[in-house]
Amino acid sequence: MDEPRTPAQRRRIYLMRHGSVTYFDDTGRPHLPETVALNPAGQLQADAAGHAFREAGVRFDRVIVSGLPRTVETARRVLAASGQPIEAETWPDLHEIRGGRLSAIPTDELKRAFTGAFEGLVDEDQRFLGGESVGEMMDRVHPAIARLRADRDWDTLLLVLHGGVNCAILSLALTGQRLFLGGLAQAAGCINALDVGDDPADWVVRFVNYVPPGPLQPDARATTMEQLFAQYSKGR
Repeated sequence: MDEPRTPAQRRRIYLMRHGSVTYFDDTGRPHLPETVALNPAGQLQADAAGHAFREAGVRFDRVIVSGLPRTVETARRVLAASGQPIEAETWPDLHEIRGGRLSAIPTDELKRAFTGAFEGLVDEDQRFLGGESVGEMMDRVHPAIARLRADRDWDTLLLVLHGGVNCAILSLALTGQRLFLGGLAQAAGCINALDVGDDPADWVVRFVNYVPPGPLQPDARATTMEQLFAQYSKGR
């Protein structure tokens, strides 16, 4: 009798959102999103994630960031706190969904422009802050993830990316389809764990939105985009 085949071991992706940043000043005036760095809370979140990886004995073969400063700084702090001298790779295809000019959005459309891309099952034509559509973001994110999975030179990978991009990746993993589930919360500095097999449909989502400094998130009620809308509205 033939012995049963042992299934190939899946590889592990740790998918993080960058730590907290300050997108608006106290008057609601926006900072340039391509340049914002981690604020003190974001630095603590990144350090806490690094300590969590170190305590669990997690070692990365590769680390990939989008190239925006907030992902670069988060990865640098995670690697320093976890004791891993790895140089992060930059993949611009994994840049956050791009917004348009806030000043060009009519006041009565503003709330939808902020929150519409992160509510329920989102239509591909839904645009983020009057800029890039959800479908256009998936057009670049999905091929990048497929390319990454086709590369066999890693077993454990750290991706440090963004809330919108993370939702696109998690939606693909959960459904196996070109869908965007906007209600998947991605707190600043959170960690998700996904396992991938050889088959493109072989995804296992181990956990989502784990935040080492406060895993139970007792005070989290509003979404990130609801909070940002409230901040921006101060100056509108």
